[in-house]
Amino acid sequence: MSKHGTFFWSELNTGDVEKAKAFFGQTIGWTFATMPNGDPNYWIAFNDGAPQAGIVPLSMFAPPGAPPHWFSYLAVDDVDKRLEALITAGGVILSAPFDVPGVGRIAIVQDPTGAPMGWMTPVERG
Repeated sequence: MSKHGTFFWSELNTGDVEKAKAFFGQTIGWTFATMPNGDPNYWIAFNDGAPQAGIVPLSMFAPPGAPPHWFSYLAVDDVDKRLEALITAGGVILSAPFDVPGVGRIAIVQDPTGAPMGWMTPVERG
């Protein structure tokens, strides 16, 4: 399992997925495939065969008017339990915990400075 408190995943939210894929393919050498569930809107970037990041249309998760940006996820040992501490420390839950099959349990949160991020308890990989 991923270590609690470490960055686990990043997603590029962009208005031009194909341009982003071409850029990172040309400059970094990433290759791409859609999610195994067949979602044509979610691309996984691979480096030497290992998943590195997601690339999604800006409209998929970001609020209207948001600029292109990277969105980060922290691995936490128990997302539901950690949300209690988040509230106590002045954070805000933007999206209640939800499960992504084969990925993990995720909540979208905001720290007291106003910065959003994802907290997730990843599924254990074999």
